[in-house]
Amino acid sequence: MIEWIAEYALFAAKLATLVIALGVLIVLAVSLKQRASGQGDDNRLRVVTLNERQRRRRESLRLAGMSPARRRHAQKALRKQEKARRKGKDDASDEVSSRVWVLDFDGDLKASRTPQLAEQVSLLLGELQAEDEVVVRLTSGGGLVHAYGLAAAQLDRLRDAGAHLTVCVDKVAASGGYMMACCAHRLIAAPFAVIGSIGVVAQVPNVHRLLKKHDIDVELLTAGRYKRTLTVLGENTDEGRAKFLDDLQETHDLFKRYVGERRPALEVDKVATGEIWYGRQALEDGLIDEIATSDGYLAARMKEARVLHVKLEPHHSLLQRVGVGASMGIERLGDRVMERLEASSWQRR
Repeated sequence: MIEWIAEYALFAAKLATLVIALGVLIVLAVSLKQRASGQGDDNRLRVVTLNERQRRRRESLRLAGMSPARRRHAQKALRKQEKARRKGKDDASDEVSSRVWVLDFDGDLKASRTPQLAEQVSLLLGELQAEDEVVVRLTSGGGLVHAYGLAAAQLDRLRDAGAHLTVCVDKVAASGGYMMACCAHRLIAAPFAVIGSIGVVAQVPNVHRLLKKHDIDVELLTAGRYKRTLTVLGENTDEGRAKFLDDLQETHDLFKRYVGERRPALEVDKVATGEIWYGRQALEDGLIDEIATSDGYLAARMKEARVLHVKLEPHHSLLQRVGVGASMGIERLGDRVMERLEASSWQRR
């Protein structure tokens, strides 16, 4: 059994190496082609009316629960309604004056989706009416200060323009994620969503003693007393550490001030300890305004407004789609190998 597993793992590794090599070549070819043609930065705007999508799915669900005879009659009636709707005679949504624009932000360490968010905000600012609402479904555990500062500034643009902004958090809005979330006029979170972490953290590895042990010198030359406070290779000083801590504290003070300006009823000093709270706890401390999921909130809004999901989708060429498919194939192959190895290990116990 052990020999078979070893042979299988070796074969899988060879196959994965070949697929990775092909994928790299495809990605390089696509990248060179885009650079030569000046393409690759275009995003396609896609707007989906969630009311209509929900109506169609409910109709499909209702038809599935009927007997074949009743289903045929119901389908005929639905086709008539659809014709009337297309002619504008039976479109209840036309009577709805308010609109809800839905944006999604899934944040990583660098808040990489900020450019798309900025473009979406710019588009909406030219279209928003007084009774409209913007809902941002936000998921982020935070990241770099300057990156999330810029992302939060995009939501501030909506506030400054007078738009009513609602942020829904289903999973997590912590640290830089909460910096964005607190921009909302109304902040909604799921019962166990992770909220808060109003703090600043930094860590710097230092290998100076290791280098010194092997008689390796590092020359660090700077102009300016605090150009470098802590370094990776050089010897760190007490003065440098003190300055670094001062900088962290100043950043934390700016973070607290930012949150306090947008949520004036919140006791910022009480919650700005770097701790996190779950949704219900966050409601008690004033970090959020309501307990609900984004699905529940939008379903309620669909009863009184047209809800439109706005998304910018990158345009992928055929080669790019092949590259993405190859990448997903590699991931699935790795998952299957690990599952097989884990199953074999379990069977031997």
